[in-house]
Amino acid sequence: MRYFAGARAASGVDTETREAATLDALVAQLVDTHGERLERVLTACSFLVDGTSTRDRAAALSPGSVVDVLPPFAGG
Repeated sequence: MRYFAGARAASGVDTETREAATLDALVAQLVDTHGERLERVLTACSFLVDGTSTRDRAAALSPGSVVDVLPPFAGG
């Protein structure tokens, strides 16, 4: 797991290692560990799984998959 911007601030870490069968199971683990603040951020986040964008929380994760948590970015 790699966190960026607001997701990094809400989790309190830059990276962490987890094992989960699906993105949904991974998100549940993260919420259990980091709490409501991260849960709120995750509702607006998109995810990259091994460099491919997905919002499908039922997506299967392979062992060793790299998941990036990307909150919405503002800018111009």
